[in-house]
Amino acid sequence: MKKSLSWLKAQAKKYDKLTPEKKTCFINEAYNNYSMSWEAIAKLVGSYSQKIRRDAIKLGISSCSKSEAQKRALETGRHPHPTKDKERSDDVKIKISETMYSTWESMDDDERERRRQQAIDIWNEKTPEEQAEFRRAAGDAVRVAAKHGSALEKYLSKELIKAGYKVEFHKEHFILKEKQQIDIFIPKLNTAIEVDGPSHFSNIWGDEVLQKNIERDRIKTGLLLDRGLCIIRIRQTKSLSAKYKRDLLQAVLAELKKIKQSFPPKGERHKILGEINAI
Repeated sequence: MKKSLSWLKAQAKKYDKLTPEKKTCFINEAYNNYSMSWEAIAKLVGSYSQKIRRDAIKLGISSCSKSEAQKRALETGRHPHPTKDKERSDDVKIKISETMYSTWESMDDDERERRRQQAIDIWNEKTPEEQAEFRRAAGDAVRVAAKHGSALEKYLSKELIKAGYKVEFHKEHFILKEKQQIDIFIPKLNTAIEVDGPSHFSNIWGDEVLQKNIERDRIKTGLLLDRGLCIIRIRQTKSLSAKYKRDLLQAVLAELKKIKQSFPPKGERHKILGEINAI
């Protein structure tokens, strides 16, 4: 149980007279439970940080890593966040995202597996109530995205408009007698852009849900092709980083350029972008 702050102050006043056991308890409480730095503990005691650090080492209390110390300093407000309230230029943002992307892409299989297992462990440490709340929030997010558009859909729509295309977002009731929507419609090119999240090609909600989604997509694709439309289907197979969004946008723009130059013949009007093979 965490000691009170008054207890901590009382122990600090008689620090030099404490027994090794009580001194261990005091330093551990201040350093680990109150996330105080060696400097802060020394100030409380009326000493200097190196002495407190040496005492901790003698008593078997290890220092945290540099990154952990920085995190503590930010959490406790001892140091301001280095990037808070600082606006970065677009060039800087792109450079950062490119660097992060390269880091992930160059990661070896062992490190990927370690991070995957780490995520599993974090999930397993959650209580059943926390897991249920997470699933509920995820379900709510999916329903909101279905009604108002996903983050990727909104990004593509905004950027396509910037590129000079007239865009109809979530075009409703376009398919006669079928209550469906087109995620993004480019009327001038008679082209539909469908954006599929993981639930369209991965059994994250179970095999039954996956098969229903696959069948819906198959029917929708057939109806759109029967109406003479081109379809660009995007499968979001990675986390939605800035780099990944830009890459998808460039791929979409390239396909639209081809369609604009020469509308494809029947049988070549369905293009899938992403790393998953066509279903």
